[in-house]
Order: sequence, then structure tokens, then C-alpha cells
Amino acid sequence: MATFLLLITFLFGTACSSAGQGQTELPQNNESTVSKTESENDTMIDKNGNSNILIAYFSATGTTKQIAEYTSEILDADIYEIVPADPYTEEDLTYYTNGRADREQNDSSARPAISGSIENMEQYDTVLLGYPIWHGQAPRIINTFLESYDFSRKTILPFCTSHSSGIGSSDINLHALAENAKWLDGRRFSAGASKEEIAAWLDEMGISQSVSQKIGTFNFDTKTVLLNSGYEMPINGLGTYSLHGDECRNAVRTALENGVRLIDTASAYGNEAEIGQAIREAIEDGIIKREDIFVITKIYPGNEMKNPEESIQACLDKLNIGYVDMMLLHHPDPNDVKAYKAMEKFVKEGEIHSIGLSNWYVEELTEFLPQVDTVPALIQNEIHPYYQENDVIPFIQEKGIVVQGWYPLGGRGHTGELLGDTVISEIADAHEVSSAQVILRWNLQKGVVVIPGSSNPDHIKENTELYHFSLTEDEMNRINALDRNEKHDWY
Repeated sequence: MATFLLLITFLFGTACSSAGQGQTELPQNNESTVSKTESENDTMIDKNGNSNILIAYFSATGTTKQIAEYTSEILDADIYEIVPADPYTEEDLTYYTNGRADREQNDSSARPAISGSIENMEQYDTVLLGYPIWHGQAPRIINTFLESYDFSRKTILPFCTSHSSGIGSSDINLHALAENAKWLDGRRFSAGASKEEIAAWLDEMGISQSVSQKIGTFNFDTKTVLLNSGYEMPINGLGTYSLHGDECRNAVRTALENGVRLIDTASAYGNEAEIGQAIREAIEDGIIKREDIFVITKIYPGNEMKNPEESIQACLDKLNIGYVDMMLLHHPDPNDVKAYKAMEKFVKEGEIHSIGLSNWYVEELTEFLPQVDTVPALIQNEIHPYYQENDVIPFIQEKGIVVQGWYPLGGRGHTGELLGDTVISEIADAHEVSSAQVILRWNLQKGVVVIPGSSNPDHIKENTELYHFSLTEDEMNRINALDRNEKHDWY
């Protein structure tokens, strides 16, 4: 009987190919998927978990698995196998017997369940999606995968495996399942595809390790850092604490005109409306596009965290720039977990892209993080040469969270002393830059995003000129030795 079925399979497959239709490459076994023993809750992510490229694949006979593994090795990317919750049997996969695979492929609504999930999908900005060709299309489990995550702003590059069929319309027919993704043209590989062939294809498509930015690693060429939420954030910006009215609008305008693309505010600053106005005007005048800038705001303890949905919406309404790139909780509060979960809902609705915390330290984070589902993308704390947080910064960064420093120049009442420090002044003279630039560069080389506040156009411009010089290891150590554990504000 088995021989008869195989003969029928061969005859029908040949006829399908001869008629010019996509040949169905339905495998006769499922060696790679059946062998998986991970529990339903396992994420099954291999490699180090901090790549921004993911290879996701479904394999039946192992052909797609081999291509996926080659691709992962070439890119040093994370790899995830899409494993059916109900594994396919050999009988399920026999052609033209009205078996399970036949029925699924003939049913456009079929969505086979997947065992396990990817908890950190937000960290990936590029997903290579692999699958075998079944009846000229991707197996329906690929539909399940695409409908399980938010692929907005991600790049998806499909690849398929078959004995002779091309990728055909299989990848194009997947586009509707992730409409907000950027889809690249897919490629078909045979079982004998070499690693060199795959490397050449990746190079042709512009996907390579050389352009793969790791989460939390500063890119001094693009002046950005990749957040664990999958978004890129500028590593230097403008702080707007105490700026109001025309002074605030003019400062933001000046910053945007000088290439600043990160603006930090908060509900408690009382200037969200002015900042929103300045941004909208800059967009109207063609200085920037909305997607070019990154805006951070915060909600405050007390009534704002007690009524978080109302407070979050108020921030969105005052800024009136479509969405907020990052929202933080300003300080710990009895209602902080409730408020954070409210922010998570706004993320799902697309009105906030990333979320994080401000003024959280080791003890607070140890208590807070187990209570929430989303790892913060950013922690914003006071950091300057006299208060360096050398125990806190590594603790945060090791969790894949980016650190941002407020009061990078010491804060009001202390800036003069810090800028006049003889160690910093000597280093500034050696590089022919200002003391402020030395301090800001020191932060950047420690992996700390800087948001110095100013309304002075000359200072705003100066604070952006941080990339034409670098500090030596000795100079970094000299500044590190200035730490007094001297906090300049109460939080």
C-alpha cells in the first residue's frame, strides 16, 4: 500500500509540474520537527539572544533546517524553529491522500498551533522566514507564526526549499499577514545549496553581520542605539526640564535645526504642549519628518499613576504628535506596576512604541521586574562624573536595557564646579573641545545616552559635536576616579 501511495505521489507531482503549476514538495517524513521535545512554554531561541536578526523556520525533512542553520552561522543571528504543537506524522504528509497536510493546504483558514513562543520578538528588526513549498505555497503553520506577533517596521526576508518549484507566489501571499512589515523578495534553495551560495544571496540582499547592530550597543556612525523593543534611539538629545513657553519652543526648534533627534520631557515639566507645537512646526517647515525624531515623556507618581490610562492619554493629547516613542514612569510609586501595565496596553495599540523607567536602581528593579511582562527598554537615572552609578549601570545593561543619564553636566547649581574640574579641563584642552563635550563623550563611551538641557543655541549646538574625538582609556580612568557618590537631586 505504501508503495502504491508513493507511486501516486510521484505521478501527481510530475503532472502538476508539467502543467506549469508550482510543484508541491510535501515531505514524506518530518525528522526535524518530530525530534523536538521542548515544552510548549519554551522559546527555543538558540545563540546569545541579543542579535537584532532572527532566523525563523519550519522544516519537515531537514532541508529547510540546513539552510536556516547556514544562514544563522553566516550572520551570527538567533535561530528559532517553528515546531507544530501536534507534530506531523509520515501519514499526515503523504501527498494527495486527503491527509492532514493536504486538508490544511486546501483550507485557507487553517492555522496549525505552534509549540512555544518568542518572548523577545520586539528586539528583532530583521526576520528571515524559511519554509518548504507545499502545494505551491508556504505551509499553513507559517500563517500561524505571522499572525502571532507584531511585525510592524520589521524587515521580513522569506526563503523556501523545494526539489524543483520556485518560490512562486508563496511569499507574496504571506504579505497580507504582516502588512506593516517591509517584505523583501524571497529566494528558493535546493537541498544541495552551499553555505557560499547562501552567503552570496545574503550579501546581494544587503543582510550581513556587518550591518547587524546589537541591542544596547552604541553605533557611533549612526549615533543611535538599538533598544530591546526593536526601535532605534538617538544617543544624544535635549533635556527640557524647566523650559517653558517661547524659551522651550525655541530651544526645541534650535535643537532640531542642529540635528538633535531625541527630545526628553515629562508631564511634571508642564511643557509637553510647547514641545509638541515646536515639533509640528518643524515638520510643517520640512526640517524633520515625524519618523526621524524620538520623543520621551513620563507620568508622575501620585494621581497620575493612580489613574494611568487617563494620565497617559493626557500626555498623548498635549504632545499631539501622533504617537510617543518612549514613555517612562518618573519614579517608583505604590501604583507603579499598575501604571506600567497600562503603558503596555498603549504599546499594543500602537500609541506608544517603547516603555521604561526613570529613577529605578538595583533594589527597586529587583523588586519591580518580576511583576511586569515587558522588560523596560530604557532606565533613566542621574549620572555625571561626581555621581557615576558604577554598580547600577552594568546591572541594567546586562539585562539588555539601555541606560540614559539626566543631569549629565551635574545639574543646576553644580554645573560650574563640574565644568571647572581640573581633570576635565585638562582633557578638554588636550582635545581642543569644551569640558561639557568631554563629559558627554565620557558618558557615551560608558554606554550612557545623554540628554543635556539648555536653551542657549550655542550650547545646544556644542552638545551635539561629540563624534569627532574620543577619549583614551587613561582619560576615561581619570574621569572615573572623580566619583564622589554625590547625588545632586533627591530622586
